[in-house]
Amino acid sequence: MFVPISDDNSQRVRIPFVNLALIALNAVVFLLELGANSQGGLEAFVRHWAAVPVDYTGRSGGYGGPVPLTLLTSMFLHGGWGHLVGNMVYLGIFGDNVESSLGHVKYLLFYLACGIAGALAHIFTAPGSTVPTLGASAAISGVLAAYFVYFPSNRVNVLFAFRIMTVPAVVVIGTWALMQFFSSAGAILSPHEGGGIAYTAHVGGFVAGLVLGALLKPRGGPMRVA
Repeated sequence: MFVPISDDNSQRVRIPFVNLALIALNAVVFLLELGANSQGGLEAFVRHWAAVPVDYTGRSGGYGGPVPLTLLTSMFLHGGWGHLVGNMVYLGIFGDNVESSLGHVKYLLFYLACGIAGALAHIFTAPGSTVPTLGASAAISGVLAAYFVYFPSNRVNVLFAFRIMTVPAVVVIGTWALMQFFSSAGAILSPHEGGGIAYTAHVGGFVAGLVLGALLKPRGGPMRVA
């Protein structure tokens, strides 16, 4: 698996204010999670703000969370330091160029829409699940899809087999996407109740990113602004 380290930012023409704000907001929310954990209230905190499929499908076992608010709030929660750092590395590397292409407002709406699409995809494929779903992965999957559409030939520095290599973005993101699709198919064919990775949310976010990214793609490329 390729682990991205950095990418070519030569086409970036805007300061990624929104992307930086999203990274900061995810970090702040995670600190709130740590605070809740220190007071013994982490489970209640997560149950309240994460997206629980049964809350949306009406199946037995619903927890009555603030539906549909949790479709938004769940994408700012994370399951641990590794989950947070991994997601923010991907967002930091790939999100700035996508924001530069779309503009600040469109990028924010795009990010949130992909996150919601991913959550809905997971709910659709696991309607009876009582396990809270959380994380920015679906939204970031959408960002990767847009990067795939806008900058397929961009060079990305990656760590692979203990070596640093430079490969095209289409290879890095394409490999990642194939892994998510295969893993999602396996999860659907062999469902089980319990914690883990919601691969269908990744796929839902990625597909939404491909569609929205293509629809919103600027004509003639991004313009330089003051």
